[in-house]
Amino acid sequence: MKPQERLTDALYGLGWSTVKKLPEPVAARLGRTIADLAWKQRGTGVRRLESNYARVVPGASPEQLAALSRAGMRSYLRYWMESFRLPVWSAERIKAGFAPKDVHHLTDALAEGRGVVLALPHLANWDLAGAWVTTELGIPFTTVAERLKPETLYDRFVAYREGLGMEVLPHTGGTAFGALARRLRGGGLVCLVADRDLSASGVEVEFFGETARMPAGPALLAQQTGAALLPVTLWYDDSPVMRGRVHPPVEVPGSGTRREKTSVMTQALADAFATGIAGHPQDWHMLQRLWLADLDPAGAPGKGAS
Repeated sequence: MKPQERLTDALYGLGWSTVKKLPEPVAARLGRTIADLAWKQRGTGVRRLESNYARVVPGASPEQLAALSRAGMRSYLRYWMESFRLPVWSAERIKAGFAPKDVHHLTDALAEGRGVVLALPHLANWDLAGAWVTTELGIPFTTVAERLKPETLYDRFVAYREGLGMEVLPHTGGTAFGALARRLRGGGLVCLVADRDLSASGVEVEFFGETARMPAGPALLAQQTGAALLPVTLWYDDSPVMRGRVHPPVEVPGSGTRREKTSVMTQALADAFATGIAGHPQDWHMLQRLWLADLDPAGAPGKGAS
């Protein structure tokens, strides 16, 4: 294991072992303090976050973008403080911690025996939303996790999410896709974070007026299995309760090739994501390059990308 990987694993381990023992108000203050320190240092991630917000809030002044990125870092650290503490939250705390709208889109489809794909952007705390689904609704679901390095860090994330009641599959292309399709054909629920895909298989979409790539998986799964495809957006307000909305289903077009249908459906997801992000930009935790204009000509992150 490389020294940097060993340090990363140790820091995450410290978070899960220490932060969860802190009283909630103390953890919240710690998160804000860390966020403000990181924001003041103006590292690569903070500068990229500001650059991304400039697309979301066109015409914002440098001062406005700076204030937005500070709020964004506080939101991002709120996500981490909550995530480190989620394993010790009671069922009652999880149920009270999330108040989504229009959940009937999800429950109605499952009641009909259809599988459901929930597709989310990196907004607020998707892990809390998942824990709420398994706890409040009593509905198990399957998701995927990127193969992180070191392997011990990946194992930590898998154990963390499985502890919240999720089935976690490694993101290994066709193998994961086949397993997800089987769950959906059996009337199950699949949840996928779906606002960034830099692979060659990503679908180009218009996103805040520029071209970005998003994963084809959610649309393809819906087409192949007959599952309902539901966008979900999340946000924080000034309370301890996270808010959210389950958007109406993205329908499969009645005509066109599979590729054309996938393009139309993925654009519909992007539009729903953009609605949620525009309404609560500070809760969009996109500290990486996203738009093609920010990538090198080969379509992959250039040197120094975050």
